[in-house]
Amino acid sequence: MKFTVDNQRHEYFMNIAIKEAHKSLNYDDVPIGAVIVRNDELIGRGHNRVERYSNSLNHAEISAINSAVKKISYKHLYDCDLYVTLEPCSMCAGAIVLARIKRVFIGTEDPKSGAGGSIFNILNNDNLNHRCEIFRGILREECSSLIKNFFKDLRKR
Repeated sequence: MKFTVDNQRHEYFMNIAIKEAHKSLNYDDVPIGAVIVRNDELIGRGHNRVERYSNSLNHAEISAINSAVKKISYKHLYDCDLYVTLEPCSMCAGAIVLARIKRVFIGTEDPKSGAGGSIFNILNNDNLNHRCEIFRGILREECSSLIKNFFKDLRKR
């Protein structure tokens, strides 16, 4: 695990994303959380609410982007970092690129639908007009366990 900046900072913000992910469990949603940070200030947060609202667009990343955009009153999130517990899907990766987020910190990979390098790499694609720096594995075990335990419990029901 190699990062270019302070690991404690990344773990701090990923822990907040994990707390957001836990909120999803209240609605039997897949526990995914995301936070957006600018200059060490948390400006947006979100968690998965697809089941709660029966809407496929209510992903954690989209919610965090909406929250951050509302807070700063501007559509682009220049110089912002996104911390997300699970690698973004293609929809969320597209939104992240359109929002111009600078860096994306991913807790754990999504080998079935990840669009930050696992299946596609929308986040850092030379064909697009914006590319994000991608960092992986911040609190990987915690993020991975959260998802695995959710699906394990779901299969038991």
